[in-house]
Formats: sequence, C-alpha cells, structure tokens
Amino acid sequence: MFAVALAAPERQALEVLRTNARQTPPSDCVALRCGTQSLGQLFPDHAQALASVLPHCEFQEDALLWNASHISPTRRSAQMQTALLQLRDQGYVKGWRDEAFCFWPGDDANPDSQQQAFLQIERAGFRFLGMMSHAVHINGFTPDARMWCGQRSASKATDPGMWDNVTAGGLAAGETLVSCARRELWEEAGYRLQAPEQLVPAGRVRISRATPTGWHDEMLHVFSLSLPAEFAPCNQDGEVQSFACLSAAQVMAQIAAGQFTADAALAIAQGILPTVTS
Repeated sequence: MFAVALAAPERQALEVLRTNARQTPPSDCVALRCGTQSLGQLFPDHAQALASVLPHCEFQEDALLWNASHISPTRRSAQMQTALLQLRDQGYVKGWRDEAFCFWPGDDANPDSQQQAFLQIERAGFRFLGMMSHAVHINGFTPDARMWCGQRSASKATDPGMWDNVTAGGLAAGETLVSCARRELWEEAGYRLQAPEQLVPAGRVRISRATPTGWHDEMLHVFSLSLPAEFAPCNQDGEVQSFACLSAAQVMAQIAAGQFTADAALAIAQGILPTVTS
C-alpha cells in the first residue's frame, strides 16, 4: 500500500500539513457579514471597493455589514453578482470563469444540491470576498502502490505548473460531490467512473490562507480511487500539461520541495493519514 511505504517522519510531515491548514486572516482583514451571518474575510482594499458598488452596505467597527438578510437568496445572489461584475470591470476580481459556486452558511457547512444556497455567485468572487467554497480532490492509486499526479497547465490562472492529485476541482452550483468527481475525472484525466462505489471517502479538511487575489477558504472533500494497472491519464480540457506516476517517496520529496499546490498536498495528507492510523 502507498501509505505503508511512508516512514514515520514523512507521516509526521503530513500531519503537520493538516495541523497548519487553517491560517488566521491578516489583522487588517475586514469581516463581511449579512445580518448575523458571517460570509467571509475581505482585504482592506476589497472592502472599500465592495462597499462602493454593493447597495445597503455600511462599515461598523472591524466589519462590513450588508443589509440583505431579509431578501430572498435569489435577489441576494443577483445583487452580489452585479457588484462583482462591476468589480471585475474595475480590475479587482481576477480570473473570471463564468461558473457559479454556492455558499452555505455555517463554519461546518456541507454542500447540499437539494437546498437553495445562501448565495450563488461567480466562482472568482469567492476569493475576493474570502468566502468558503468546496472542492473535490481524488488521490488515484495504482496496484503497485504508486500515485498518479497531474501537473497544472502553465496557462492556469492559479498555481500554474504546480502539481495536483490525479483530479481536483471546485464544486459548481447544482453538483453533488460524486457528479463533480465524475466530471473532473473525465475532463482532467480521461477516466470514466463506472460506479460511485469506486470512490472511497477519506473525509474532508478545510484550508485557508492569504493569496494575491484574496482570502482563500475552501473545504476539501477527499476521495481515494484504485486505478487499473494499465490506466494512463489523458487530459481532455487543456488544464493539465503532464502526468507522473510517483512512489510515496517521490510524492513526499515534491511536497517538501513546494512543487505541489497547498490544497493538493493537504488532500494527500487527508487521504493517506486515516489509512495509516486506522
């Protein structure tokens, strides 16, 4: 097994990744709230820019309060989406994708495609607003205890050229975790998931940190997938430039060298450690 090949110091290094996954927002961050609902963390210039285009906002102490809790989620989402479009045109919101993400309230919220989200807005707006999003990460293992990993395209807006799991992707509005995994497996690796049971849940882990485009806060839903010996990933959407089938030692060496994205390294830790300690 892949996990068994790890030495004790390597397992400890992965545990440190999990322990340090959630960083504290910079002291000058401005909390974004809608009524009593906490939404996210804004960089100071983001807070000022948002207040200038989003109706019914006011600064109170260290927070920006948005008086929109009394309106429907549909109207609330439309107001925020309109504001984000203006901020995109002003150069504040980077990497616009024309893809909607959902925000569910609560620090421990799970996505629920059957329930209307508190907000449904452009994906790129989540980092600008510092709101928690959701993503699926899949660790793909071979029968000889190696792991398939993908190198992100050099043209990617985020973390170009860095290494990921065999598949990783954000949870789009209306998707379930399984439908997201199925879509991403095909788009990124050319793998057709035959049955949901092939995905072995490895739990979830939350990561948060400052990035150049805003506060990144995401819940990673991690799965393990056993891949056939004859399988070789083949990217379909241009977002992965190469693949490598790596041993446990090679994966750990690349993580230590900072060649994996922070999210992928954390997803690997989350996927491996339960196996080692169970």
